[in-house]
Amino acid sequence: MPVQVMIPTPLRKLTAEKEQVPASGSTVAEVIDDLEKNHAGIKERVLTPEGKAHRFILIFVNDEDIRFTDNLATPVKDGDTVSIVPAI
Repeated sequence: MPVQVMIPTPLRKLTAEKEQVPASGSTVAEVIDDLEKNHAGIKERVLTPEGKAHRFILIFVNDEDIRFTDNLATPVKDGDTVSIVPAI
């Protein structure tokens, strides 16, 4: 069972309007890389060229803000939910 990624409305044009898509990886960074393989353009909208989350993007793993865990190195396992949330 892969990780489920919740896609915010502004990025759904990259996922054929799906609000949830599967992805693989053992860390948040790997999940985002896998998303990019299947949904080209999503990575640049989530991460800066330096490989950090844009300041206006929050990422959660099972409701835990990754800023308070290991950031993009936060581990994920099958069945987890990764949520990409635009900060307002």
